[in-house]
Amino acid sequence: MENFSAYLLLALRLLLALALYAFLGWTFYIIWRDLRQQAESLTHLRVPPLLISQIGENGLGEQLRFTAPEIVIGRHPNCEWVLANETVSTKHARLLFHHDQWWLEDLHSRNGTFLNEQILTSPVVLANDDRVRCGQVNFDIRFEELSKK
Repeated sequence: MENFSAYLLLALRLLLALALYAFLGWTFYIIWRDLRQQAESLTHLRVPPLLISQIGENGLGEQLRFTAPEIVIGRHPNCEWVLANETVSTKHARLLFHHDQWWLEDLHSRNGTFLNEQILTSPVVLANDDRVRCGQVNFDIRFEELSKK
C-alpha cells in the first residue's frame, strides 16, 4: 500500500510539473505572438510614402504614390506596379521598407535592375532622388516626409 501511494504521489508531481511547463509555454507563445503583431502594425504605421516618377521618352511621365511596405514591380497583373514593357520581367524588382529604410532588390530579372546606372547584385538601401531602371523603364524615387503628431 505504501508503494502504491508513493507511485501515485510521483505521478501527481509529474502531472503538476507538466501542467506548469505547458502553462508557461502557452504564456510565452501568447506574449510572443502579441509582440509580433504589434511590431507589424507599428511598421505599417511608420512607412513613409514613396513617390515614383516614371520618366518617359520626352522626359515627362506619370507620378505614383505608394504607401504599402512592399512594392513588387513587373508585368504580372498581381504586381503592385504593373509595367507593360517587354524589357520588364514578370516580377522584375521589389521595393521593401524595413529597418526604417527603403530597399531595392532585383528579383532575378532578365534585363537587370539598375540603381544610378549600377547593376544590382544584392539588395541596396535607397536614397532620395535615386534613379532606378528596370529593363528600359526609368524612374526616380522620392520619399515623402511623415507628419509628426
